[in-house]
Amino acid sequence: MKKKTKRQKAIIRRRIFVTVLSLLLVAVIALLAFVINAVFKTSDNPGENISSQNSSSQQNDDNSSWSKPTKKEITATVLNTGDILIHDNILWGAEQSDGSYDFSKLFKEAKSYITKADYAVANLEVTLGGTEAGNYRGYPGFNSPDSLLDYVKADGFDMLLTANNHCLDTGLAGLKRTVQQLKAKGFDFLGTKETADDPTYIVKDINGIKIGMVAYTYGTNSSASGAGSLINYFSSSNLNKFYTDAQSVIDSMKADGAEAIVFYMHWGNEYHTKPNTYQKAAAQQLCNMGVDVIVGGHPHVLQPVELIYAEGSDHTTVCLYSMGNSISNQRISEMTGLCETGHTEDGVLFNYTFTKSSDGEVSLTAVDIIPTWVDRYGTPRNYQYTMYPLETAAMAENYGLDADTVAKAKASYERTKKIMQKGLTECQQHLGCEIRFAE
Repeated sequence: MKKKTKRQKAIIRRRIFVTVLSLLLVAVIALLAFVINAVFKTSDNPGENISSQNSSSQQNDDNSSWSKPTKKEITATVLNTGDILIHDNILWGAEQSDGSYDFSKLFKEAKSYITKADYAVANLEVTLGGTEAGNYRGYPGFNSPDSLLDYVKADGFDMLLTANNHCLDTGLAGLKRTVQQLKAKGFDFLGTKETADDPTYIVKDINGIKIGMVAYTYGTNSSASGAGSLINYFSSSNLNKFYTDAQSVIDSMKADGAEAIVFYMHWGNEYHTKPNTYQKAAAQQLCNMGVDVIVGGHPHVLQPVELIYAEGSDHTTVCLYSMGNSISNQRISEMTGLCETGHTEDGVLFNYTFTKSSDGEVSLTAVDIIPTWVDRYGTPRNYQYTMYPLETAAMAENYGLDADTVAKAKASYERTKKIMQKGLTECQQHLGCEIRFAE
């Protein structure tokens, strides 16, 4: 074999160098192409990112490792409670030496629950007719001082229901003045109007979820010329007309963006712990129309909660037929011949929660009922009243009450549990939320 000359060796080294350099150049170009492709892909799809874990198992159908991030769900929880009835004994106990009124004790123990909710609702079953309507008074013609609203507002309530049988207790002027005071003090309200042009319903945006709400009453204790257009009435003897009106309101609320529908109904028989025939029929039809939640009042005692299934669709409605009293002087000792069982002392904090999923769908995802009991203490002409939430019967022992009062609170809890447990458990199981009265 001939020995390679120095010149031949130099040529071979140059060829090797050129080959290695070419390979390196190709590698650099390939790397740049990969980076540029990645940058442009990310730019074209700003909502996408690269999965950093388990990418092989999370690839899309096109075998790409790009996946959309999960958007956080949002929720809106609305707390509701029953009738605020400022009877004479409550007025006398709240009156101060200078003529003002102090209602700060009414909800002092419930305030933390009220303010925790995203939105809070109560039934204002009195009028604010002012001194021009006469003295402040309780039953049968309720006329409460305007300052009541200041305390209710400070306790965390956002909306008051005014469609009830007492809304004309101080006449048409009193009805209008009540609405004026609610507007002036920054409350939302449902059921009555100052003028016929005022809205019949509200579509409330709560945490980005739009809830359509409306309130109706079966009637009023008195009449006044011109009141018909200012009160949301329905007639139990003409439910078909109510259904037509209700459907029109539902359609209008949806046109205004409502993603969930709630009806507040002032209905039923006083002191009856079960709904009557027309309540059941109306609730079923509202469910058929797509209403999500029905919240009832008027009987002054609790009536059950029920899960209603729509006829002809898979829609369901949670209906609480009556929330009972929130604040009142309807004590056992005061109810001779009417209701001597103690049920008029009982009430609830009823919560419903709507959730908006990442795809924008809104659904009812939770309901809950916390029993409440109203205590009356002090001396005649100076009685004081306080609502006590009772998440459990034993919670009655946490309020510093004497043994006799604790026993009364525990008895109230058991009365409420007996009425509510079956229906509430069914609703909570259906929605997949926590069970309140789990054994």
